[in-house]
Parts: sequence; structure tokens; C-alpha cells
Amino acid sequence: MTAVSNVPSPELLAAIDMGSNSFHMVVGRLVHGEIRTLEKMGEKVQLGAGLDADDNLTEESQQRGLACLERFAQRIAGMPAEGVQIVGTNALRVARNAQDFLVRAEKTLGYPVEIIAGREEARLIYLGVSHTLSDDSGRRLVIDIGGGSTEFIIGQRFEPHELDSLHMGCVSFRNQYFADGKISRKNMDRAITHGAQELLNIRHRFRALGWQSAVGSSGSIKSISSVLAALKITDGSITLNAMRELRSRLVDMGKTERLGELGVRPDRQSIFPAGFAILMAAFESLGIESMAYTDGALREGLLYDIAGRIQHEDVRDRTIQALQERYHVDQDHARAVEETAMAAYEQVADAWNLREHADEEVLRWACRLHEIGLTIAHSQYHKHGAYLLRYSDLPGFSQQFQRDLATLVRGHRRKFTPAIFEGIDDANDVIRLRYLCILTRLAILLQHTRNQEPPPDFKLTPGPDSLTISFPKGWLDERPLTLADLENEREYLARQDIKLNIET
Repeated sequence: MTAVSNVPSPELLAAIDMGSNSFHMVVGRLVHGEIRTLEKMGEKVQLGAGLDADDNLTEESQQRGLACLERFAQRIAGMPAEGVQIVGTNALRVARNAQDFLVRAEKTLGYPVEIIAGREEARLIYLGVSHTLSDDSGRRLVIDIGGGSTEFIIGQRFEPHELDSLHMGCVSFRNQYFADGKISRKNMDRAITHGAQELLNIRHRFRALGWQSAVGSSGSIKSISSVLAALKITDGSITLNAMRELRSRLVDMGKTERLGELGVRPDRQSIFPAGFAILMAAFESLGIESMAYTDGALREGLLYDIAGRIQHEDVRDRTIQALQERYHVDQDHARAVEETAMAAYEQVADAWNLREHADEEVLRWACRLHEIGLTIAHSQYHKHGAYLLRYSDLPGFSQQFQRDLATLVRGHRRKFTPAIFEGIDDANDVIRLRYLCILTRLAILLQHTRNQEPPPDFKLTPGPDSLTISFPKGWLDERPLTLADLENEREYLARQDIKLNIET
């Protein structure tokens, strides 16, 4: 069963990508299932360059980011939340104070902001790229060089087959090898060697699968293509021989400030040699012969991801199904628990302020996955399941959503203690997740017999710190084990200052 929203599908869609080097926004219109781009905006914010020695974003870098987001906010104001997706990438994955910046960003934009994992970033990049290329039948290699990470994907048509995200980017390499603005042979060699070392993690796997064409989708690759064309080395295509010739010319120039002579924009000159070194390492390590540039990128991928959810082709549903199969979940039981949880949710959602569509989604998916930890061991299986959901690469899910899903699975049985919510700084999030945990726990308890019966005709009366559950006359008398479970649950909930009243 797929969660279906009653909210009308939005026509206008918007995506914002808060990258380590640049912030980008794209606005499009959904017309007969296709996206027509209406507007694009981008600014060099260099958030990644604002990480201090302790991996905290400086106030100055945060202000640069917020000033950019203020301009974006004016364009998307009033758009329905279902049509807007805003994500942060490597700089926010690394920053220790990322949550502080997210709070300020959400206040500025008026929409939620999510941090996505590297492999999820790679999936979305491929989605954006694949919709801008001809629908050929061969495998393609896609490379996107960001400010703090570089994504590598091999896919065919719209489906990625291999994807990875390596911790190297044009801002981080600039800071490490070209911070003084000098382009020496020694530092260029060191940067390329560093890139080759990172690529050892994927080299064998990617070369074994192979590809028929290669494309690059980042600003760094676009700049390299433009320089090769300006120098008449190629027509804009990127080849290994052309890269070798450009490498010699860069070293001969010796300074980033001279890159304007090649047509490199002033705001990209300081990071150009770093992006070049990463791409050169990729060409040599992966055996790339030639590469073309395409405009598709993460932000376009976000738009198509939104469109998929609107059209009920949500990649997250496929991810949940794959997890159920991989970990041998009893799907009939999970379906019964989900049905019972939704019967409870409808009775308390308004009183407990759980009417966000994401609240319904996380509750449904937690019910479907609450037993995945059994594959590891029965003892403490709720903790095993929470770990799997928190730290696995789950296509379609942000880090925050994975955290919420893991929290519900962690808290679905046994002791209901504050430790379940450790690491969640927002008090409102804790309240929301505590209520959703209660609904998950009750649904599992009422399906304890595992005979897949329809939900009993129970009634819930919620209060801020209480919940009264009542059943038809005589129902509990015929089910003494369920009554015992409910009485035990009353003790568990009391530890979270929730009073459970049982009316027989």
C-alpha cells in the first residue's frame, strides 16, 4: 500500500541545491508529466571554504549562504510545500554546526531543508543528467565535481547501476594544493595523485562494469570544456590528450590570476586547477577516452524526484520494498501493523499535530520495516533495525528522514526511554517522534497474535500527555494476553510521562 496525499498536485516545482561551492535554484512547471524549466539562479557562496579548523561553519560563511537564500526565498514564496525540495550536500554533511545553519535557513526560506548522503546526491545527479540526454541504450558514466565531493555514476537510461561519492572537491583541493594561487608542477602532480588515491575505492568496480559514453555535469567540467574550445585544442569535447596539453599550459601559466586569459570567469579562477586535477585523475584512473558536458545536475534531479512523488512513482517505496525483501520481513504481518497504525493515526493526528504528509509516511514505512533487525539477531532486534536504517544508503531518503525512521524502529518495543531520542536537538521533533512511536507501539501490540486480523474497532482519545484507548464491550475479556500487553505498555509509556488509560 502506498501513501497517497489528498493535497492537489502542484504545477510549479522548485529545487534548491546548497552545494559546498555554489547554491543553485531551478523553478519548473509540471505539464503532462514533463518538466519545463522556467527559471534558474545560481551564486558562488563557497560554504565549504567557510569550514574552520574544527569543521564548524564560520558566521561569515553562514551569512553568505543566508543572503543567497533570501533572494531565492522571494522567488518560491507561496509555493506548495509538496512542490519544493531543498537539500544540502557535502559542506553540511561535514559541518559540526550544520543543524544551527539549517534552522536559520529554514526560517529564511519558509520550507524544510534536508541534508542528503553522498550516494543519494549521486542518484539525484544521474536522474537530472539522464533527463537531459538522448534516450540511448548504452551505459554511460557520469561525473560531477562539487566543492567538497565528487560523484561517479554508471547508469543506463534512467536507472543507475553503480554510484559513489568520493570525499574530494574543487574547494577542498584548492585549499590543500592551490591556496596561494600558484600552479606549480609539484602541486598539480600532488593533487592528481591524491585524486587517484581516492579513486582506488571505485576503480576496479567501475572499470569492470564499463560504459559506452561519458558525460560531466558540474561547473568545473563546463569550464574545462569551454577552455579547451577557446584554445582550439578541441571543439569543447574533453579527451585525455587534450587534458594533458591543458595541464602543461596551466603549469606554464603558473598563477590562477592569469586564468582570465583563457576565458575562466573571475569567480572560478581560484578553483579551476583543483577541478582540473580531479578530472585528470578520473581520466587516468578510470581509463576515460573522451567526455562531453551536459547541463543536467543535482537540482534538475531534485525536480524529477518531486515529479515522481507527485505521480506516485516514489523511489522511496521501491527502497522500502527492497529492504523488506533483503531482510526477509514478514510482509503480511507488516501490512497488518501498518493498517492498524493508520487507523490509530487518523484518530489522533489533529490533536497531536501530526498532519504533515511526512508524518504519515514515516509511520507507514516504520511499520513495514520494524522487524528488519531480526535478520541479525532476535535479541535487541529493534536496535539492530534502527542501526541499519540510520546508516544504510537508502535511495530517496534524506539523512533526517532516515533518522526519524530509525527512531520509530528503535522505539517500537521494550523500554520507552529518553535514550531513544538522543541526538535530536529540536524539541518539537522529539514531541512529534514520541507520538509516532506510541502509535507504532500500539499497532504492533494489537497485532501481537500475528494472525493478520483487521484492526479491532478501538477508539483513541488523545491528550497532550495522555491517551485513552477503549474497545467494544467484552473484546478485551476474550483477549487476556492483549490486556496484559496493554497494562505493560502503560508502565512503559509512564516513563515518557504519557498516561495510558485502558477502558474495557
